[in-house]
Amino acid sequence: QVQLVESGGALVQPGGSLRLSCTTSGFTSENYSIVWFRQAPGKEREGVSCIRGRAGTRFYADSVKGRFTISKDKATNTVHLEMNNLKPEDTGVYYCAGYPGHLINTAWFLPAMMTYWGKGTLVTVSD
Repeated sequence: QVQLVESGGALVQPGGSLRLSCTTSGFTSENYSIVWFRQAPGKEREGVSCIRGRAGTRFYADSVKGRFTISKDKATNTVHLEMNNLKPEDTGVYYCAGYPGHLINTAWFLPAMMTYWGKGTLVTVSD
């Protein structure tokens, strides 16, 4: 049974940092792309970052480049999203999702491509 479980969401002040984690089970991570999405109230779900299996190629949304870093811990089957210099517009529910293959740079951010989803973790950036 495939599962993705997010953790690490919290309330943080602008300029602060958080590390989100997505622990996966039930599939071989080397064959999957894992993507972080977020959804703010009243807005569509948007792709934040992606890491592909094997080579570990990474993609980032323009809005988070230079601030967020995605990484994978193969020993624990966990994908982390390190978020620095957080802004109020980073607020939302963060989801991790899995695709059984290697997503390309023109498709990784499309929610419709994902096969499996976690339940999300809430990040609030506010004073």
